[in-house]
Amino acid sequence: MPQPPLIGLTTYLAHAQWGEWDLPAAVLPAAYADCVQAAGGRTVLLPPAAPATAADVVGRLDAIVLTGGEDVDPALYGAVPHPRTGPPVRERDAWERAVLAAGLARDIPVLGVCRGMQLMNVHAGGTLIQHLPDTVGHHGHNPYRGHFCAHAVTTVPGTRIGALLPGTRQVATHHHQAVDRLGAGLIVAARAADGTVEALESTRQRFAVGVQWHPEMGADAPVVRALVAAAAFAADTDEAPVAGRKEHTARSSPDRIFPAQVS
Repeated sequence: MPQPPLIGLTTYLAHAQWGEWDLPAAVLPAAYADCVQAAGGRTVLLPPAAPATAADVVGRLDAIVLTGGEDVDPALYGAVPHPRTGPPVRERDAWERAVLAAGLARDIPVLGVCRGMQLMNVHAGGTLIQHLPDTVGHHGHNPYRGHFCAHAVTTVPGTRIGALLPGTRQVATHHHQAVDRLGAGLIVAARAADGTVEALESTRQRFAVGVQWHPEMGADAPVVRALVAAAAFAADTDEAPVAGRKEHTARSSPDRIFPAQVS
């Protein structure tokens, strides 16, 4: 019987308090792990570490979720920080870029959520709008600090996200930055009514998608179920036991693709 796919979730590295303790901690809202586990995956947390170790870590995984969090360092896309851009978290940026690069090199499924989608775009050579209200003229994407709100997105027909979530629907949102210039090999898969890019996906990978909203907090579970299904499909078809450990063969055959839809 096939084992459930193992999916790595990146985390914050933050100061936290619990019980009588007040210490640096690897932090991630439980909803991320809950939604992946509910979809049939197994989860492991990936706190920031030395980028040189990323390939070894990713080599043991079946998929990656680049989670939400702090603003991406504008220096990574050649910009001067906006006054509303948060302080850089270079350790996390470097680690997650290395994790993403390793995942793309192996062509395992990748899902970027909010910051994770923005990091995917920057990694591909794209840029970001550093403070969205300056561009769209309203605060509808992030109206209240510390709270998710809802707004409508419309997906693009013919894309993977469009197949999973056709038409227009409400999603859970909390972001003040967004994709500006698209990176190489990426296409827009959803937009908000004001034109903001709300989802993107790679034309070069079998499953590499990003959503600006938070599927772990909303009712659009098909995105997470599709990730888990793609990870299970890849693990089932590409695994070969080598000296008692799991190895993955190269994924270059164009006629082998991940399932397009999961209801």
